[in-house]
Amino acid sequence: MLDRIPMTRIGYDKLKAEVDHLDTVEMPLLSERVAAARSEGDLSENAEYHGARESQGLMQAKINLLRDKLSRAVIVERAKTVTDEVVFGAAVTVRDLTFGGEEVFELVGAGEEDYDAGRINVASPLAQGLLGRKIGEKVSIDVPAGTMKFEILGVRFTE
Repeated sequence: MLDRIPMTRIGYDKLKAEVDHLDTVEMPLLSERVAAARSEGDLSENAEYHGARESQGLMQAKINLLRDKLSRAVIVERAKTVTDEVVFGAAVTVRDLTFGGEEVFELVGAGEEDYDAGRINVASPLAQGLLGRKIGEKVSIDVPAGTMKFEILGVRFTE
């Protein structure tokens, strides 16, 4: 768990804001729910109390996970210079050599990923397989679902 987690300043700030919100808004609301349920009497048969305590535990686990990510964060500036090599912050256009379609993946840091929009975490197996590759290269990347084969068609920067 000592691995550093690369992220941009935007991703870091987004995660920090989420932790602050959970800690200062959501957790006090859950504490109020626990207190209200506790005041209803016998705790051994109080489903509301047990449900609120479970929610409180899950919320605390999420806060701890996010704090851990923030503590291991390394702020990385996105590359801005034009290059033919896949680097952090790049939007990579690839051709799927198995199915023939084109896809665009943007390599982002923790807290910025949006898989539906093609924004993948730079620490993911797919992103790791693309990093350092150049336009025109064909790559085979082992991912949990199997092996993906791509040809890198382009590298650009969105910001």
